[in-house]
Amino acid sequence: MIGDVLTSSILFEALRLKYPHAQLDYLINEHTYPVVENNPFIDHFIFFTPEIEKSKVKLFSLAKTIRKEKYDIVIDAYCKLSSNFISALSGARVKISKYKSYSSFIYTHPIKYKSKPTSVAGLAIENRLQLLEPLDSRLSKNIIKPKIYLSDSEKDKAKDKFIDSNINLSKPLFMMNVLGSGTSKTYPLNDMAAVLDWIVEKTNGQLLFNYIPKQLEQAKEVFKHCNLESQKHIFMDVYGTNLREFLALTSYCNAVIGNEGGAINMAKALNIPTFSIFSPWIEKKNWAIFENEKNISVHLKDYKPGFFKDKEGKKIKKEALTLYTEFKFSFFLEELKVFLDNILNT
Repeated sequence: MIGDVLTSSILFEALRLKYPHAQLDYLINEHTYPVVENNPFIDHFIFFTPEIEKSKVKLFSLAKTIRKEKYDIVIDAYCKLSSNFISALSGARVKISKYKSYSSFIYTHPIKYKSKPTSVAGLAIENRLQLLEPLDSRLSKNIIKPKIYLSDSEKDKAKDKFIDSNINLSKPLFMMNVLGSGTSKTYPLNDMAAVLDWIVEKTNGQLLFNYIPKQLEQAKEVFKHCNLESQKHIFMDVYGTNLREFLALTSYCNAVIGNEGGAINMAKALNIPTFSIFSPWIEKKNWAIFENEKNISVHLKDYKPGFFKDKEGKKIKKEALTLYTEFKFSFFLEELKVFLDNILNT
């Protein structure tokens, strides 16, 4: 997934410190490339395409191609069946991945991930850096934040798009992550609309919607739930037609606000403040990375821990939609107010 690929890209910056002249290659899902495009620490990309994903023959062919490269070290940050298979056939003398009982025999160094973060970086960062400990224990201590590299021309095109759309960049501009990647990761649409109404009333800000074409009808539904005054501040037609364009547009925003997900991680990599609403079934401790007064996240568990007592992840996921109805905007209104005050008044 996009968030995983972006987060794991920190390994290249860390590796470059120890191996300044090494060939550092990244095998990723093809559609995730835009978040690591122009990364100066990565020498070469190998794409895992939908065709490979659907064909065992093509997966085997990819594994053979990788074996021919004679890599010294393979770091599997994904640790799923496909990457297990590729790692097993790689021929690398050092193979590192997350410890899982069924795949640990494949790797020379299966690493047991931590269950609790010990720094502001969060578990998603800390556990990935743990993968470097077999190479040099000092590398895991050097906390690195994911970064996205935009070109000047990409930013100029985004600026021109704002000008053509009568968006005033001297006034507050927010990218609203109004939809998650699925229903179980999407804050109820009418409640999200209430959040938008409040933001417009407080800031007189301009709002952009982050959505993909297949989510258009849902995005329109959020718009319809907003009051008439808020609708005047929403620029539904200004959105990224591809991921790089979305990133360029986001780079001009005062903040990204809404459902936790890839857009939140990308905003952090662009140094854009974020306010994220976690789905009830997602563990906040895993993805609440680099949290501070300009990166705030909220979870129903913060306010109603009793709802989660003696419940495991799968059961919580089944109850996600019910739990969402309990996650009132009033619970985190004060946190959102403080967040907006911090980013707009400093």
